[in-house]
Amino acid sequence: MSSQRAALPSTLTAMILLALSLTLFGPARADTPLPAPQGPVVLRVFGDVSVTNSAGEAQFDLAMLQEMPDTVYETTTLWTNGLQQFRGVLLKELVDRLKIEAGTLEASALNEYLIEIPLEDAIEGGALIAYERNGKPMSVRSKGPLWMIYPYDRDEKFRSETYYARSIWQMDLIEVLASDAAE
Repeated sequence: MSSQRAALPSTLTAMILLALSLTLFGPARADTPLPAPQGPVVLRVFGDVSVTNSAGEAQFDLAMLQEMPDTVYETTTLWTNGLQQFRGVLLKELVDRLKIEAGTLEASALNEYLIEIPLEDAIEGGALIAYERNGKPMSVRSKGPLWMIYPYDRDEKFRSETYYARSIWQMDLIEVLASDAAE
């Protein structure tokens, strides 16, 4: 009986200390609010980024992108035949998730194609980081695994050389350039 009494104060003390630490410091959190990818990384975002999960960059596997709210665009493109259905995550969702507030996005493809995309394209109804075409994941051979798509048929402004150039396929990197570096 005396050993139970001796354990009680130390257990009570531990509980009080835990409650006090939670009150003062909040619940225990990982160093980054973005989980680490569990599968192959399909997109890396680095540069002027607030939210990261690996050595100063945000890495995403396909499942992480699919867990974000998805959007579907049905549109024709210059590079495909007929009406296509693209599913993906709006660039706006990615920018919001990573708390990117300023700068220019410099997107790069597996073939080293590089294009600057203004942060203004990260709006509702704007750029879509597509990971499916016609209900199927896109292979590298079919312009995947990620393709920046715009709703070309929805608004004439998207049917211009400017937006066609921003429609980067096989995209795997986005560098967020600070506002002063982009000028």
